[in-house]
Amino acid sequence: MRDRIAVFTVFALNGLALGSWASRTPALTAQVHASPGVFGLALLGASVGMLAAASVSGRLIERSGARAVVAGSTAMAAGSLVLIGFAPTVPLLAGALLVIGASVGMLDVAMNVAGVAVERRLGKPVMSVFHAGFSFGALAGSLAAGLAAGHGWSPARHLTVAAVVAVLVLALVIRDVPGIRPQHAEEPVVTPARAPIRRPVLWLLAAVALCSAIAEGASSDWSALLMTVERGVGQGAAALAFAGFQLVMALTRLAGPWAQRRFGPTRCLAAGATLAAAGLVAAAAIPVAAVGYAGFALAGAGLAASFPMALSLAGDAGKRGDGTGGEREIGFVTAVAYTGFLGGPPIVGGIAQATDYDVAFVFVALVAALILPAAVAARRSRRREEAEALASR
Repeated sequence: MRDRIAVFTVFALNGLALGSWASRTPALTAQVHASPGVFGLALLGASVGMLAAASVSGRLIERSGARAVVAGSTAMAAGSLVLIGFAPTVPLLAGALLVIGASVGMLDVAMNVAGVAVERRLGKPVMSVFHAGFSFGALAGSLAAGLAAGHGWSPARHLTVAAVVAVLVLALVIRDVPGIRPQHAEEPVVTPARAPIRRPVLWLLAAVALCSAIAEGASSDWSALLMTVERGVGQGAAALAFAGFQLVMALTRLAGPWAQRRFGPTRCLAAGATLAAAGLVAAAAIPVAAVGYAGFALAGAGLAASFPMALSLAGDAGKRGDGTGGEREIGFVTAVAYTGFLGGPPIVGGIAQATDYDVAFVFVALVAALILPAAVAARRSRRREEAEALASR
């Protein structure tokens, strides 16, 4: 039970870090005297850092263990929060964002590896609950940022406090984070030993995570603009679309373990893709503000399980005979998914620029719908791998 609480807390800390700095972007823009376009380029540093770190984290975790990487990356993220808060110029801010992106990229892989270890100990799926912790952490970070801004706290003061809180909480739970490493170079249980890049099942699971990342990122970044530009609501009311999306996603993730045990991961992913696509189409095609709010809430429910289940299945595909493994597989799927967070917003923005936000979100709905065939194909590919491995014995 202690390891479960510890991993949930680490996920929440990751979300807290994101919610803390991302919600202070208006103050940070003014602090470094940046135009929107220049500030957007600085933000690109965070995405590049995440992608670069995620691609190499699997091997690092294999050598050092998940606990060590969780500790190091969380401490680095806390330090970079302070750097972001004090950055006086755009280049220094971009460098700080690159560091926090890299630390969060490593933390993402390490905490998911730890989550898979807890799943294996319990013998039941709980990954979506951990990801709910991330969502609740992000909401808490955003609320705290709003309070700090409302009381006139500078980004330096606010983010320094957030960093200190993160380090103190980490110190309380880090000993209970799973840190098991393989003692022998054992083969996976029923899978031929192959590099992740050569396994179709991992590419298909990466496609599930990629589509989920694009849809989730678009809903987070562009939902408020759709509501203001296309539905005519005020900025404060438009923000409720994102809040509803995040809240429903977090609550749905809490029910993820029950749904996965009852229906299986493939059916959950298929149903979620259908629900998310329907919600996004409704939000885009029906010019009523209330439908827009409901549509984004449905999208949050539909996308809730996609990312955590894809990573859980990737970890299972790399399981070794000693009960460890999956680090490289989770790192591979995470790295591919991060390209969605990197490339998704510009693509959606380009479509919206050429047409309008309604058309852009119809595109996002089509991307979400692709989760269904990718999940079905991943299950079939995994079964073929298992059959081939058993036949070769």
